[in-house]
Amino acid sequence: MGHDAIILGAGAAGLFCALTAGRRGRRVLVIEHTRQAGAKILISGGGRCNFTNRTVTAANFLSANPHFAKSALARYTPDDFVAMVRRHRIRYHEKTLGQLFCDDSATRILEMLLEECKAAGVEIRTACKVNGVRRDTRFVVETGEGDFDAAAVVAATGGLSIPKMGATDFGYRLARQFGLKVVQPYPALVPLVFDGEDRKRWGEMAGVSLPVRAGCGKADFEEKLLFTHRGVSGPAVLQVSSYWRPGAEVAVDLLPARTFAPVAHQARKELGMALPQRLAERWLEVEGFTQPVLPVQAVDRRLHGWRLRPSGTEGFEKAEVTGGGVATGELSSKTMEVRNVAGLFFVGEVVDVTGWLGGYNFQWAWASAHAAGEAI
Repeated sequence: MGHDAIILGAGAAGLFCALTAGRRGRRVLVIEHTRQAGAKILISGGGRCNFTNRTVTAANFLSANPHFAKSALARYTPDDFVAMVRRHRIRYHEKTLGQLFCDDSATRILEMLLEECKAAGVEIRTACKVNGVRRDTRFVVETGEGDFDAAAVVAATGGLSIPKMGATDFGYRLARQFGLKVVQPYPALVPLVFDGEDRKRWGEMAGVSLPVRAGCGKADFEEKLLFTHRGVSGPAVLQVSSYWRPGAEVAVDLLPARTFAPVAHQARKELGMALPQRLAERWLEVEGFTQPVLPVQAVDRRLHGWRLRPSGTEGFEKAEVTGGGVATGELSSKTMEVRNVAGLFFVGEVVDVTGWLGGYNFQWAWASAHAAGEAI
């Protein structure tokens, strides 16, 4: 006897889609090519899993169609997921900007999903490689353990980020096989790097962190910036990186919401207190403010309008998520089903919907997976 649905990928979106469909009496098989279901859940949020954000709107996501995410996000909300977390008696806390984390370990979220899948009769096969998908009257998924057939197939295959954990381009290849457009994937929520000259200037600042307002294009974020040996990171930079493209500048306000207006002869000392001391000294030197008495207004202007020109990113190896993906125009926003291929669904990171840092990508995983799970 075949299955009602086969879900490719046992990450956040795949497991959530499986338990949603399973609860509705569907016979569901989840196939995962690595040995561990939900491996990325376990490392997320520094091992504590930033599983959602208290306030989520479509404005917190990047997509070629900014309206696409609205339907799924409205029908499965952060409150809905928190209700499940509470039902499983998982303790959690809110960090800055509405971010919700487990008190103890991300393991609790994965255990919750696996328990829900088990209760819903979902079968999960790990370390099972998918070699291909074909469609006759039903879908046939060819694997190293034989062929499995189903009325529906859900691609919850994730993106290209963190390849050492098993990320592949299978979802994009599957989409193209069925004639779907794919928006070119790119590393998102990723540290930015400098070229040789800037790396010499700022590399010694590695480990220095400070609150800034960083912007690129129309997006800007007020959070921390961290200097690294290769460039810059920290929440403000990770946020901006999703909007950054090669050749673009990043605008940095080093003293957000403050005016630098000390008495001129005390300006150096004051700047050393307003910014980390090492950074203040290096910044004045690099910006050419070498005179003993600083021109306060000029320094203030430059502090609020500092420009960085990254040469690139740390790539998919260090990216938290993948931008781009299966074009939203190919999918129903209500069900995540491919418009022209009945029974084929794409959910989670493989779709061209990319969240900000702070639990938004998990909420997209839950919401898009719920939409598909309800439709199968």
